[in-house]
Amino acid sequence: MSSHPYEHILQAIRDDHRWRALRSWPGAGGIIHKDGRRLLNFSSNDYLDLANAPALKQAVREALDAYGCGATASRLMSGDLDIHRNLEQAIAQLTGQASALVFPSGYQANVGVLQALAGRDDAIFSDALNHASIIDGARLSRAAIHVYRHADTDHLAELLDAAPPTGRKIIVTDSVFSMDGDLAPLEAIAGLARSAGAVLVVDEAHALGVWGGGGGLCRALGVTPDLITGTFGKAFGAGGAFAAGSAPYRDLLINTARSFIFSTGLTPMNAAAARAAVRAVADHPGWGDELRAQSALFQAELRARGVPVQPSETQIVPVPVGDNQRAVDLGAALLDRDIIATGIRPPTVPPGTARLRFSVTRAHSEDDLRHAAAAVAEALDV
Repeated sequence: MSSHPYEHILQAIRDDHRWRALRSWPGAGGIIHKDGRRLLNFSSNDYLDLANAPALKQAVREALDAYGCGATASRLMSGDLDIHRNLEQAIAQLTGQASALVFPSGYQANVGVLQALAGRDDAIFSDALNHASIIDGARLSRAAIHVYRHADTDHLAELLDAAPPTGRKIIVTDSVFSMDGDLAPLEAIAGLARSAGAVLVVDEAHALGVWGGGGGLCRALGVTPDLITGTFGKAFGAGGAFAAGSAPYRDLLINTARSFIFSTGLTPMNAAAARAAVRAVADHPGWGDELRAQSALFQAELRARGVPVQPSETQIVPVPVGDNQRAVDLGAALLDRDIIATGIRPPTVPPGTARLRFSVTRAHSEDDLRHAAAAVAEALDV
């Protein structure tokens, strides 16, 4: 009996300790209750603890009654609902952009934006640690791709200078990098974009709700890129995503972004939850400051116990491990201590940089963070 045609690939993943399997949970967010246990979830991106907020749940109920369960068509057919427009206006205002366009997911937003902005005669300049959706969007655009060393604006400047003078230039970067918790040098990148006449795209997925009174790192720094992308599935606790920029950019995406044109519109329930979350964030501009203070406390508690912590100014706290299997084993050891912290391995991070990646959320109290720090130190045996 012959083996499966892809068995050699699966075996290679097992051999490299990169095997993944799904694990279902009875809830979501920073605190999960399972079998009488209170689990501290540090693998959730529900940074502002909004996924279970009463205001979001009520908005979903009302949308379900008003619109039903699905948009039922692409936005360009009959799936363009009032609730989509309301959400787009709200997120544009929060991020300081003129307009916005909602996508069903963050992956679709980044793929659609880059495919719409660039073609065979153009060049995309991308940070080495950008999210997979940016990498795939750049590939699908068929543009020439120039990868600059992580957060290295000197290298970016060299690549821009060496690029052919013809065609459009697009610079794309995350603002907060999801696995390291560090910040892109956005002010310097924006300056290079202006000098080179390049289009600047910034993915604010992990900065929205946390920086700039909730409007993102660009807003905090006074940087105005041509397009911002972001998701409602992290700090906003809902689902869906968006691209925000000038009205002509919105028109361009409506007419050329394939992941928008050929996808059913965001469900009305997700749109309603996202709209309620944007409203809550706008009404509480200090939430992000409070969250970053919690993260600083957690990092201090870890260091005080001898845990090696990669410095972070954000709610994302990486603890380097290096070895793939050790990252898995430490995640299991922490789960035994009621801590959910999934070991992160390639291809999510570069080879040799496996880690535990902790997401601090507003659901975690100071006592929770101290308890978690002690559990990490015990698991690491430091």
